[in-house]
Amino acid sequence: MAIRPIVKHPSDVLEKSCAPVTTFDKNLAVLLDDMYETMIEADGVGIAAPQVGTAVRAAIVDFREGQDPIEMINPELVLYEGSDTDIEGCLSFPGVFGEVERYDHIKIKAQERDGSWYELEAEGYEARAILHEMDHLDGVLFTSKITKYVTQEELDEMIRLQEEEEEEV
Repeated sequence: MAIRPIVKHPSDVLEKSCAPVTTFDKNLAVLLDDMYETMIEADGVGIAAPQVGTAVRAAIVDFREGQDPIEMINPELVLYEGSDTDIEGCLSFPGVFGEVERYDHIKIKAQERDGSWYELEAEGYEARAILHEMDHLDGVLFTSKITKYVTQEELDEMIRLQEEEEEEV
């Protein structure tokens, strides 16, 4: 496994629709393993193949302690409902944060690294992370969906207040 450079905006690979994965082999496994290591090194919760310079429909989301990361190959959104607005950031946009509205409950169909299909339902933050990464596969950047930008200082204050509230409970 290797840590790959994260592609930063502006870059053409971030703004193009990715090709479907058709070959499920060792090269795909290496790509997924490298993406995971790169995401962990960058302290991210998700990463898509174009963010490491490869324009294929593969992405990973991982923030559930004690559970395997969610590998999504050729993901499709099959159900979506509700909406929620929250703050997002992106490894390809260091230091940029903003409020983005997304579906709050989703169901996706995607392939595993061996090509087998699975379905997954997600809500809240997990749904948000999955949708963010799926957008990358279509060349859609989160900055095109931001309704209000948030500074690092504002974000730090929000996190501090949230932590205080959690301590009181």
